[in-house]
Amino acid sequence: MDNREDLNEVNQNEEEVKVEEVKPVEKADQNKENSAQWYVVHTYSTHEKAVKQSLESMIDNNNLHDEILEISIPTIEDIVEKDGKRKVVERKKFPGYVFIKMILSDKILYIVKSTKGITGFVGPQGKALPLTNEEVKRMGLEKVTIEELNVKVGDNVRIVSGPLESFLGVVDNVSSEKEKIRVIVQMFGRETPVDLEFNQVEVIN
Repeated sequence: MDNREDLNEVNQNEEEVKVEEVKPVEKADQNKENSAQWYVVHTYSTHEKAVKQSLESMIDNNNLHDEILEISIPTIEDIVEKDGKRKVVERKKFPGYVFIKMILSDKILYIVKSTKGITGFVGPQGKALPLTNEEVKRMGLEKVTIEELNVKVGDNVRIVSGPLESFLGVVDNVSSEKEKIRVIVQMFGRETPVDLEFNQVEVIN
């Protein structure tokens, strides 16, 4: 079983721009964005943040912003109750993994694999294999717009990620500016409002 299957097991626990109005530079940036794909690297335990910082320094020092577009360490919030009080604790969603959105080339492959703390790519025999669109969506790596979610106040939704995964609720507020949605769920014997990202819910109407 390759590392990708291991990762999947862990996962189980714009405004519209008209083509004619896009400036040449913006169009080039858009092409780079479309060409980039998400890859996953495995790191030594607890080295995720150090790896991210090392890669960011490498990007700045070598002007690689157009080739390595984003580095992510997805986190999740857990709600714990202690002494009768609820507390939100943030933890890594995929311990030991760092997600990189980049345009793959021999140069970038060498730079990433040479970064201290990285043990290799997640893929068959350690080969760099991009995530599928479904995997990207499931892991919450790309933001979901309100237009894509197509949700409104009063809609019934299911929470699909986070500590309240599988909970059902009703939409109480939608904030396009903050890219947040407030859902009322039944928790601890009472109705409780929870603020979530757009990609954490699905409409079940």
